[in-house]
Amino acid sequence: MSLSTPQAVVERALELSRADACMVLVRETGTANLRWAGNSLTTNGVTRGRTVTVVSVALGGAGASVGVMSRSGLRDDELPDLVRAAEAACGEAVPTEDARPLITPAEAGTGGPWDAPAATTGIDVFGGFAPALGRAFAASATAGRRLYGYAEHTVETTFLGTSTGVRLRHDQPTGTVELNAKTDADGGHSAWTGRATRDFTDVDPEALAAELDTRMAWARRRVDLPAGRYETLLPPTAVADMLVNLYFSAGARDAAEGRTVFSAPGGGTRVGERLARLPLDLYSDPAAPGLECAPFVAADAPGRDVTAFDNGMPLRRTRWLAGGELAALPQTRATAEQTGLPATGFVDNLVLEQPGAAASLEDMVARTEHGLLVTCLWYIRTVDPQTLLLTGLTRDGVYLIEDGRITGAVNNFRFNESPVGLLERATEAGAVRPALSRELGDYFPRTAMPPLRVPDFNMSTVSRAS
Repeated sequence: MSLSTPQAVVERALELSRADACMVLVRETGTANLRWAGNSLTTNGVTRGRTVTVVSVALGGAGASVGVMSRSGLRDDELPDLVRAAEAACGEAVPTEDARPLITPAEAGTGGPWDAPAATTGIDVFGGFAPALGRAFAASATAGRRLYGYAEHTVETTFLGTSTGVRLRHDQPTGTVELNAKTDADGGHSAWTGRATRDFTDVDPEALAAELDTRMAWARRRVDLPAGRYETLLPPTAVADMLVNLYFSAGARDAAEGRTVFSAPGGGTRVGERLARLPLDLYSDPAAPGLECAPFVAADAPGRDVTAFDNGMPLRRTRWLAGGELAALPQTRATAEQTGLPATGFVDNLVLEQPGAAASLEDMVARTEHGLLVTCLWYIRTVDPQTLLLTGLTRDGVYLIEDGRITGAVNNFRFNESPVGLLERATEAGAVRPALSRELGDYFPRTAMPPLRVPDFNMSTVSRAS
């Protein structure tokens, strides 16, 4: 692997480039992890890595062609080969539709100190977490339950340099923990919970285990229910599963071309149209407390929704929904010219809130006469992009609510729902809290969501999944 600093790799690659324009991204990554099963730690480890990406641009009469090459574990003497490979790929590529002049330093966002060493992590990040996890193991063993799970902390430093003179860096710490409790008693039951964090100082595994203990106690009574539409409470983690899917499908270009649920009949987008019954705000903000993320675009390649041609473009707080109305869609500078809407880059976090809403999930349960609490969703797939209809399974905890109390665990279901449809029909939103999506948290962990009440959530069939 290269002995040069990441900053030196950026500068050397730009010097070597013969392309009309060039962008270089160096990503330094450190990861520490713990894994456990049956109330016992099983593995732990620390890894380090570097990936170098060169984006070469050739300008011609037909437009701009792009060649992209990435390699990990690159030695210093292999850097010229990587740059030449990107240029060769550029020569073979067709012109791209998202080409725009590269961002200049005057137009670029702000980052961290360019000359500082890359940030990193180590096993000591779990210094307070691991002992508390051991105490949770002991308590679970005494109660006849077993804990399984995984905790990971990654710090990725991105160094971006371009031939226009942009030099930006960003340090991104990301931590997640997922915890499962299982028992063989009473026919067997399992429950899941998870959290995202920046440094593990705000994660209490004993509190997470206690949360699972409560759910396991609910499951002492088992109830079989048929498929159908049920009043359903979705906790923040399940709401995150649905809303992250919405965000990933909200590209302005696809909407303007009539491909998605955000397309207007007859052409254009639904920006300005009311989508939610409640006065909900959906927004992304690089500076959101606890959810901080890169304040500038750092993309490895051209694309419809995120493009390397926007590298360095500032990212700011953007409201996608404002008071229940669709206010913006993620788009590049190229797409913004086509739609006539502002360029609103994809930000790596997402928050849903109803201003002033303060109810907890427990408060909402207490106001429910008959319904379901669905603690997490799983195996979610798109059925129809025109309506954003999703299908998936419930997993690790569906519970029956009767007269304001949770009275038992219910069998699993397959569901068919659209997150846009849920926003249209939701009748209550609670207080916002950080939420780790069960399915998408590995890719998009920085979310904060409220619990939602949906009067008629569609459980389409009974599932045999456990």
